[in-house]
Amino acid sequence: MATDIKALRRDFPTLAQIVNGHPLVYLDNAATTQKPQPVLDALNHYYRDTNANVHRASHALSGQATRAFEQAREKVARFIHAPSAREIIWTRGTTEAINLVAFSLGRHFLQPGDEILLSTLEHHANIVPWQQAAAATGAVLKVIPLTDSAELDLDAAGALISERTKLLAIGHVSNALGQVNPVAELIRLAKAAGAVTLVDGAQAVGHFPVDVQALGCDFYAFSGHKMFAPTGIGVLYGRSEWLERMPPWQTGGEMIKTVSFEATTFNAPPFKFEAGTPNIAGAIALGAAVDYLAAQDRAALMRHEDALLRRLVDGLSAMADIRVIGRPRAGAVSFVMDDVHPQDLATLLDMQGIAVRTGHHCAMPLMQALALPQGTVRASLAFYNTDDDVAALLAGIDKARELL
Repeated sequence: MATDIKALRRDFPTLAQIVNGHPLVYLDNAATTQKPQPVLDALNHYYRDTNANVHRASHALSGQATRAFEQAREKVARFIHAPSAREIIWTRGTTEAINLVAFSLGRHFLQPGDEILLSTLEHHANIVPWQQAAAATGAVLKVIPLTDSAELDLDAAGALISERTKLLAIGHVSNALGQVNPVAELIRLAKAAGAVTLVDGAQAVGHFPVDVQALGCDFYAFSGHKMFAPTGIGVLYGRSEWLERMPPWQTGGEMIKTVSFEATTFNAPPFKFEAGTPNIAGAIALGAAVDYLAAQDRAALMRHEDALLRRLVDGLSAMADIRVIGRPRAGAVSFVMDDVHPQDLATLLDMQGIAVRTGHHCAMPLMQALALPQGTVRASLAFYNTDDDVAALLAGIDKARELL
């Protein structure tokens, strides 16, 4: 497997860089993943050889662009096992996808006193839109607390879910702690109470297969740039029955059937939610990223990532002055060093060519709950990382400790 990973790394040009005189050790994958050559080629091919707008035009280049654009939608539907490509909406990313649901569904279907259930582990993008929806409708936010091990308290979640619960919005994997949430169980409980369910899958789709039908969720959102595709492109999966009922949240070109000064009729989903010229190149390149992942042995890549994660957690836990936060199971590991500001440690690591992230990781309520006002250092993995990367981080922490 090690030889295979080294071969796969050659598909990612950025990983071959020298940073501050050292080979790059890229451990910031939870923020954004690097892009393989086929994805870069797809972007280049579109802008170099096609570069036409999609839908309605009668010329050859537009036909090529439209076919590639809609084929990418079909690839994504298969990738997450959606029943239909018509349930795949292109967005700018997870944030826009959640905002779309919060505005179009939340502001039009919630009533005063209805409850929206979130969790303490959520990214700001899965908190703030629901705060705004609650403020606009009179709905109330409820929050699933954590156990002493910083995992979601399922007993508390069960007690919070009631006939007043109208929407559950939950992260699949914590971007801050790398914990995999029991989303299928939470969805089952919420659906039994009649609630709509949305899953923030930004940190999941790049690490393991996702089946939206098996999960049973009504909506699933994710970003291309966290699964080896470009920035500025993302996906919202939505059940047809909800997409048909929801009003558009942006209006203009592309999402209409007819327009007059007296009235407008809207297009069918997914186009009803895709106003204006879309990120055509991004969608096509996301399709290329799906093709790239589909060509790999994902089970083997998952085993490789899991082994790396265990080595990283074990190595950090063996350091007397390091505390690993939570129980990471996918991608990200957050930790703190005694009496050292996370930014200071990250700066010393960067001097050694090691890229990590520090701060609140867009999860300030979580950091408040954990009494970590300065946040954490977060090292996050992808399948192209190696044992050498883990060893470099652990050695880099030792060297930083000497300097400190």
